[in-house]
Amino acid sequence: MSQATLAFIGAGNMASAIIAGLVNNDYPAEFILATNRTPGKLHALKEQYGIRTGSDNLSAAREAQVVVLSVKPQIMREVASSLRAALSHKPLIISVAAGISLEALNHWLGEDLPIVRAMPNTPSQLGVGACGLYANPHASAVQKTLAERIMQAVGTTLWVDKEELIDAVIAVSGSGPAYFFLFMEAMVEAGVKLGLTQQQALDLAGQTALGAARMVQESGLPPAELRRRVTSPKGTTEQAILTFEQQGLRQLTLEAMRACATRAKTLAAELSHIPTSEEEHGK
Repeated sequence: MSQATLAFIGAGNMASAIIAGLVNNDYPAEFILATNRTPGKLHALKEQYGIRTGSDNLSAAREAQVVVLSVKPQIMREVASSLRAALSHKPLIISVAAGISLEALNHWLGEDLPIVRAMPNTPSQLGVGACGLYANPHASAVQKTLAERIMQAVGTTLWVDKEELIDAVIAVSGSGPAYFFLFMEAMVEAGVKLGLTQQQALDLAGQTALGAARMVQESGLPPAELRRRVTSPKGTTEQAILTFEQQGLRQLTLEAMRACATRAKTLAAELSHIPTSEEEHGK
């Protein structure tokens, strides 16, 4: 792990978060390279973490044992295709771009490369992210372990055994933070209507969400059991829970997450489209 040179192609928020997590966990900064179109981001990363930076994607890719593709999905085809000539040494490719299939990456980058799709979420920027992983058959056990350790620098990881399950990962954790933000937003609005100030309601809702999440992670108990333990018969919590259940919270959640996964599939089909020979020649 400590000897692998990592090249980050694209230095946006997710790449910056991963780099920060790696360096803060004692990964040698001299083994990390980052390239980007915007010099300002590179300067900040170099100054803060001591990594190497530059604008030459091909040079960085040729040197690396691991190439992390962290550009926007809309330009992935252009960037990946341009890297093809620099990947003859078959480095591990990790893509953190949502919606880009392994088939498309394989087509753009070249045949038989070890590739891992990673789907981290925004709390990765604080080191408390959740990331789904899927590897193609060319990735060795050692390379999969390497990919896992890299992504664990910003949170927890979970392997799925089918690529289509990445859409489920998106529905649960990729888009999941926004669900909790929405619920907290609603709680704050309700708290204000019940007489609290905006700040009071926000402080209480935020701390309560943090505490509930930690109880799920640290107690070892399923959420249903934790809910049961705090819901006394004929008590205050029971009345709120009954209202949620009567209004169809579970079904609404299922429908929302299905819509999310369906949209993920649609976007993947659009972003990962491989043109036919006729399309490529404008016919």
